[in-house]
Amino acid sequence: MIEQKATHIYWHDGSITRADRERLKGHSGLTIWFTGLSGSGKSTLAVATEEALYEQGRHTYILDGDNIRHGLNRNLGFSPDDRTENIRRISEVAKLFTDSGMISLTAFISPYISDRLIARKLIGDGSFIEVFVNCPLEICEQRDPKGSYRKAREGIIREFTGISAPYEKPENPEIHLRTDRLSVADSVQVIMNYIEQNNIISNQ
Repeated sequence: MIEQKATHIYWHDGSITRADRERLKGHSGLTIWFTGLSGSGKSTLAVATEEALYEQGRHTYILDGDNIRHGLNRNLGFSPDDRTENIRRISEVAKLFTDSGMISLTAFISPYISDRLIARKLIGDGSFIEVFVNCPLEICEQRDPKGSYRKAREGIIREFTGISAPYEKPENPEIHLRTDRLSVADSVQVIMNYIEQNNIISNQ
């Protein structure tokens, strides 16, 4: 639990509720949390899923790991403590997006089960879909779009998930995708089917 340093602060509720914002948008707020190794396809799937939702008239926004580290989390590295703080901050941001009635899609390695559980608890089970983007390490290394695995193997990049830092696989994700077997289009269809079949973003 993060220590609350500021004192004499109080939560201020506005007159417009989450339900009001969702009615205006025509759908419920939601966080789709993509987790998996670097190179597994998280960002690619987040982009493709956002496109599919956008085509349905949904209000969406992608929170991508690298993009967030350019700004909000630029002061964080990749130590275990920094990784946890990275996910804590983005969980808070995703919670705000969800409360606004938006559908946020987060693409973070988020390697620790405990951090993902905190995100789920913060955002709320009914508004949180964990998508395990599962791809074997050797395939991720073959893809290696950023050259990061090669640098990690050479010792240039330290504390790299899957090589010199652990990745804890989700135990009960809502969606489990084997991206070494499924195409991007097929993976997106699995996600869209899950959302539709479970009536997740309907506010009717």
